[in-house]
Amino acid sequence: MKNIIPLFYLSTLASACVYADTNADIEQIKIIHKQAYRGDIANKDLPQSISTIDKSLLVDLGLTDFQDTLDLSASISRKNNSGALWDSFSIRGFSGNENMPSGYLINGFSGGRGFSGPRDVSNIEYVEVLKGPGSALYGRSEPGGTINIVTKKPQFIEAGQINLEIGDYNHQRISADYTNGLTDKLAVRINGAWQDSDSFRDQVTLQKQVFTPSLYYQINQDSSLTYEFEYVDLKQHFDRGIIVLNNDFNTLPADRFLGNPNDKPMNVHSLGHQLTYHLELNSSWSLLTGLNYRTSTLKGFSSDAELATSRQSVFDDGETLTRQHRYRNYSAEDLSARVELSGHLITGDWIHHLLIGLDSYDYDLNTALSRFRGGKGSYSINIFDNAVQQAGPEVSLLNHNIENQQAYGLYVQDQIDITHKFKVLLGLRFDEIEQTIQEKVAQVSSVDTEQQLSPRLGLVYNLTPQMTLYSSYSEGFVPLSSTDAQGNPFGFEHSDSLEFGVKYSNAAFNLSAAIFEASKDNILVADPANIGFLSPLGKANSQGLELDIDTYLFENTQVKLSYAYIDAKTSNDVNNPDWNTPIPKGSPLVNVPEQKISLLINQTAELFHKSANFGARYEYIDERLGDAADLSFRLPDYQVVNVFAHLNLTGQTRVSITINNLFNERYIESSYNALWAYPGAPRMVKAALSYEF
Repeated sequence: MKNIIPLFYLSTLASACVYADTNADIEQIKIIHKQAYRGDIANKDLPQSISTIDKSLLVDLGLTDFQDTLDLSASISRKNNSGALWDSFSIRGFSGNENMPSGYLINGFSGGRGFSGPRDVSNIEYVEVLKGPGSALYGRSEPGGTINIVTKKPQFIEAGQINLEIGDYNHQRISADYTNGLTDKLAVRINGAWQDSDSFRDQVTLQKQVFTPSLYYQINQDSSLTYEFEYVDLKQHFDRGIIVLNNDFNTLPADRFLGNPNDKPMNVHSLGHQLTYHLELNSSWSLLTGLNYRTSTLKGFSSDAELATSRQSVFDDGETLTRQHRYRNYSAEDLSARVELSGHLITGDWIHHLLIGLDSYDYDLNTALSRFRGGKGSYSINIFDNAVQQAGPEVSLLNHNIENQQAYGLYVQDQIDITHKFKVLLGLRFDEIEQTIQEKVAQVSSVDTEQQLSPRLGLVYNLTPQMTLYSSYSEGFVPLSSTDAQGNPFGFEHSDSLEFGVKYSNAAFNLSAAIFEASKDNILVADPANIGFLSPLGKANSQGLELDIDTYLFENTQVKLSYAYIDAKTSNDVNNPDWNTPIPKGSPLVNVPEQKISLLINQTAELFHKSANFGARYEYIDERLGDAADLSFRLPDYQVVNVFAHLNLTGQTRVSITINNLFNERYIESSYNALWAYPGAPRMVKAALSYEF
């Protein structure tokens, strides 16, 4: 979009001109990293449930993948991960496009669009799970909530860390982080990770390099500029998981790979640039502007089980699996910008916390899928034999979508302190999106423009200094990428969400509880009659309750509990003739458990006159629907226990051990279909040595 870059530079230039005469002699430099879409409102006063996952928790649990981090929130459940090549999840039962990565924010900018692979945690400072109604602020988001990753920022004090890991399945990983001031105004931070691992999945490997340097420049006492770069190079086999015949989840061992090792790993490559400018106009008002540019590609072959019953041999003899041979050539380019003014003013007895902003993006998506599809028994494998290298049959182009989205949004929010205890939030966002899609094979083109007003209303009452009651309502929408089997676009999802909650916080106890109801239309699910395509399911509704507690049972015993009950179902009857299966109103949504529990206990102690901490995490996942078109296929519930221990050998050196799935529970993590069911990992042990300075 032509106005994005001028928008950023003009706002920066105007701000610099206003403060051109600022005294350059600065005795003390205070680094402020202000978050977008937040204004000057404390989290406890926001009419929204927010949970935070800090980097220290990721270190204690030995987590390296972003998707594993999200398991700590019971409101989030895993979705089909498309061969384990991207992060996919739902919040409060709702997710986006089943054939695309789930959306999330990085420092307030879109980071989930495109094909950057499963995200690494090496540059994460903390993760915010912003639940419920927020569309009038963030825009173009799911009604269940929004995930915002806050990255590590440069500091002027020298600090660093290097971490070495080894573990089962030839797991090898090195991660490092270093920050320091280069001058009294310029600071740098360099972090990243290298990983080379096999997998519990036979013949599936992972090679990953992540490099994320950043610079912080203190222009003067009131303004700063931050630049962040991201490089990702990933090589990983495309893996659809195992098959389940006649609802027998022990049909195959969890390590059985049904692809073709001759396909070689998929290649994922991503580059990201993020530039933000922050200006404190005075003690009450600040300006935040930013520019974000990301490119990503995903390329490679895979061999996937054929889902069409009429073409699949395994239903006849129970052992011969017919497969498709596929080649994906996907790419994305995402340019976005934002200008935001926030502050407060007083009118009479009321204090207004104002947030006024403009954001814009230009997003290009290019997805070309080629395949070979034969009849029964063609390009097959015996499911009871280990995968062998085969010459994959030649593929031909199945579909080729070229999509462009150009959008801008204007948002205004005013949270008014009516009294010291009672606050009212009023928000309104206007979005305009133009979506152009060309399906080259079907030779179908479309141009669709959507204008949307998204209101938001919130009420907050501070019952005591520690306890807050709130309610919130919001409307929103999401543009849907890709096309159906005939090359027709899907248009847009529209949603609304209502929430009531309570927050309580003191020095040793933090609680957040909420009940919610949300609905949206035009949701997409897999189209089993046209494998690899999606079809609209109609409307769906999600309601439930959440509870998050962070407290200390004793002085050295921390307990974190996250619980969610989610009833997510279709709101209308669907009888798609292509499916030959009626989906009645009230059918559950795929991969959404009704109940989920995450419980963490972390104990600090002294061992051999050294400081230490150890603990355990328990996770329970209720049964879930495993296929949107087959209501009889349900994934069993499961529970997993992970344990960890850390011993500080010196003030700078620490050794750690983690054991995931301690009792070697067998389970299915998520599925697309009974023939594409992804198993959970068995017991895995990992040891680490870290040095800080």
